[in-house]
Amino acid sequence: MAMSLVLHRVADYEAWRKVYDSFGHLQKEGGVTEESVHRMADDSNNVLVIHHFNSVDAARAFFARDDIREALQRGGVQGEPRIEFFE
Repeated sequence: MAMSLVLHRVADYEAWRKVYDSFGHLQKEGGVTEESVHRMADDSNNVLVIHHFNSVDAARAFFARDDIREALQRGGVQGEPRIEFFE
């Protein structure tokens, strides 16, 4: 089992969440087996997303997809997200 941690700042959490919720099918297609979203206690526009995968290779392939990168932009992610992979 593997997991990814994605930490990023968004312009507006509610707008970001609508986009995030709209691409659940891309997560399923991309091998996400479980996911959760968390907001920083003192800064609700600072978001941590945890995804579980069957392998690190599957996780890396998921984040390499153009449609995932486009969804991050549509959601108002500010700057480059920090993405880390764990086994």
